[in-house]
Amino acid sequence: MNPEFIEFKKQRELGEILSVTFKFLRENYKKAGKIFLKLVGPAFILLIAAVTYYTWSTVGVSFISDGGIFQTSNIIISAGLMLLAYLLYVTSMTGTVYHIILSYIKNKGEIISSEVAAGMKSDFGKILLITLISWILIFAGTILFIIPGIYVAIPVSLATAILVFRGNSVMDSISDCFQLIKDNWWTTFGTLFCIGLIVYLISLVFQLPAIFYFLIKAFVSASEGSAATNVKDMFGIGYIIINIFTSIVQYLVYSITPIGIAFIYFNLNEKQNYTGTYETIQNLGNNK
Repeated sequence: MNPEFIEFKKQRELGEILSVTFKFLRENYKKAGKIFLKLVGPAFILLIAAVTYYTWSTVGVSFISDGGIFQTSNIIISAGLMLLAYLLYVTSMTGTVYHIILSYIKNKGEIISSEVAAGMKSDFGKILLITLISWILIFAGTILFIIPGIYVAIPVSLATAILVFRGNSVMDSISDCFQLIKDNWWTTFGTLFCIGLIVYLISLVFQLPAIFYFLIKAFVSASEGSAATNVKDMFGIGYIIINIFTSIVQYLVYSITPIGIAFIYFNLNEKQNYTGTYETIQNLGNNK
């Protein structure tokens, strides 16, 4: 028995958005997961490799143990590579999730792998650019006393969804996201905050091993050796392995966020444009 089709193009309250986000994930994770791994897998592997390199390059470095110019430059390079890999992952992940949802909507509950792949091939460059511009806008707003960064972050979080679901250009998507959020900034902020909090709490569960490992190591090291040796002992191979594991889970769990953002987008779009309502009326007329 096929799951009931989830209608995206409708208005929803906060509680409904949260519940339907996990309902969509629960009912489509098998089919969507295969597509996700195929399209996002390379960027994900690259990101984990970059995280591993960064973690390894920072082992044993502290204010009381001078790693030298070489190690400092190594940290800077690894941090830059990790940021670049994260940009590619976010681009692949958000674009793939939105195109999965777009295929789901077009085919009334069916997700067609070839459609998703073709959509990502067509939109990857634009999604990469819009993600980079969004980061720059948020960063620029943040250095202006933080609050402008928070204000900008809410509308631009919808920019990629607008690009995929409306087929807009990059600049039109950025412009439209501010128009879409008009008069609904606080509502959107609250919904995004709740989604982010839930995603954080889920990922936090898998971060507990790393936290416990660090605390135990800190306790043991406090009673042994010099301070410099203690710091190096705390960040050994065990720490690197656990950190890699938690990073894998954290970045996978983060893929829940664009599903929630998609429902936020359609909720706001329906309030302004009544797209789903018009389509329903049109379909009723065609059925007569």
